[in-house]
Amino acid sequence: MIWHDGQVKRATKNRLLVVLGPTASGKTRLGVSLARALDGEIISADSRQVYRGLDIGTGKDLVEYGQGAERVPVHLIDVSEPARRYSVFDFQRDCFRAFEAIAARGRLPIMVGGTGLFLSAVLDRYELTEVPVDPSRQAELDKLSTEELTRRLAQLKLLHNSTDLVNRPTLIRALEIAEGSQGKPPPELPVFQALILGTKVDRPSLHLRIRHRLEERMEEGMLDEARLLREQGLAPSRFDELGLEYRHLARLLQGQVDMATFLDELARDIRRFARKQLSWFRRMERQGHRIHWLSPEASEQGRSLVLDPSNWSA
Repeated sequence: MIWHDGQVKRATKNRLLVVLGPTASGKTRLGVSLARALDGEIISADSRQVYRGLDIGTGKDLVEYGQGAERVPVHLIDVSEPARRYSVFDFQRDCFRAFEAIAARGRLPIMVGGTGLFLSAVLDRYELTEVPVDPSRQAELDKLSTEELTRRLAQLKLLHNSTDLVNRPTLIRALEIAEGSQGKPPPELPVFQALILGTKVDRPSLHLRIRHRLEERMEEGMLDEARLLREQGLAPSRFDELGLEYRHLARLLQGQVDMATFLDELARDIRRFARKQLSWFRRMERQGHRIHWLSPEASEQGRSLVLDPSNWSA
């Protein structure tokens, strides 16, 4: 079936298409395919791809977006230095700015990613305000267990699910923002309808994809990327905060593990991370978000879902 431009624009006005999924499940490929078919632009919802210089380890896969006139526009990649912590407030603010700019151009905003906290901050419209970093308050919060931090954040009713996908620094900053937002007028957030698509791959295939992608990234120079970040002065503690790949790469660089152990342990931890992502998405479904699960190659099915008004929720 051929979709006419006018039909697409009428069907997608004031709407946000979301493509989520666990790591290595092909969500970027599906998002790019839909962006090409539906005159869309992508907003990355990945908590680490915001950082410049973290290219291979975070799987930016920029080649997937194309080049030149054929390139699909993508937003919120490479917007922060790695030494700076990019918060959930930063993401929500920047995401909605990108959303409004894309919609003003008459194009379809497509949020693509797997960071549960970032996705929920937009879809559940967290009421966040800008809160300056307070090192003394963060030091106090850092004395609390992860469970206590999560409990306090949930009590503020800004989160409706656990934060097991969020490392401690991000969780501490989220709680600092939540506390600082109390009593302040909520921001005016854009009104939109959402349609959520999820990329689904069976577990054995996903595990194979995770291992294959890890080996590919090592061949592409992921270790050299980590070495360069260290030479540029990125603190060892910051490596731990930047996710599994950089945490394990730091150990490899320090000679704490050999290459075979590094690959096995990192692949194992990425598999565990993917299970946690899927748990987050299942909670989203229980809370009322309908996710249409597709094969990453099912772009035609995705387009059909987009153009059916009954699939969009307020």
